[in-house]
Amino acid sequence: MSPAKRSLQLPEVNISDDGELRYLHLATPWVQGAMRVDAPYDIALEYVQRMMAWLLFVEPDSVAKRRAMQLGLGAGAITKFCWKKLRMRTTAVELNPQVVHVCRSWFKLPPDGPRMAVVQGDAGTEIRQVGHLATIDALAVDMYDDDAAAPVLDSVDFYRDARAVLTDEGCMTVNLFGRTNHYEQSVARIAEAFGQEAVWAFKPTREGNTIVLAQRTPSRPRRALLLERAAGIEERWGLPARKWLRSFKPVAD
Repeated sequence: MSPAKRSLQLPEVNISDDGELRYLHLATPWVQGAMRVDAPYDIALEYVQRMMAWLLFVEPDSVAKRRAMQLGLGAGAITKFCWKKLRMRTTAVELNPQVVHVCRSWFKLPPDGPRMAVVQGDAGTEIRQVGHLATIDALAVDMYDDDAAAPVLDSVDFYRDARAVLTDEGCMTVNLFGRTNHYEQSVARIAEAFGQEAVWAFKPTREGNTIVLAQRTPSRPRRALLLERAAGIEERWGLPARKWLRSFKPVAD
């Protein structure tokens, strides 16, 4: 579907709030993002926390010098965390202008500035821009329509474009939640674009979100190094990284 046709069918954006968590919806009960009301720059949802697993593959002291990109803004959790907590240069790409407006009004998404920009447009088109080639260290892909049935962009060509924007140490993380059984096909497409040895995956969360990570340059860090990095991630940024290692492994294994 072309960006022009998709723009004519953009769903209405709604929010709900239970006093502890605020949720973003696209005209259905399906949750498209969440924020902890008393800690708006933390990452509230387990599957979104897992999308930060790329931190296991880089030196902690190098993180603030790196660049992040989020495709599909949701409630802005990854963009806000990378900007506020990790101090990274961060770009988000979102097709629906209502999502951007609601994130700024209700989810504490800051205005554009020297280290952060929100691009309103089609993610598949945006990542093909020459200026992004080999510049992104952490690419988060979480794009679903209002039915949350399957990823909006999930082709081999899209994943090849995603690989092209990554630096040598860059990683893509993808949320493969879907109510239909697309997981194996999606992983096969990612492996075709990145190479089988580059792909890692978590076990599904209780809600059914399965996070897959693909490296621009495949590596197999020693278990001791991963444990050391996980402990550092927990201490610095409060993410449950040691818990990740119990359910995260290379797909090729």
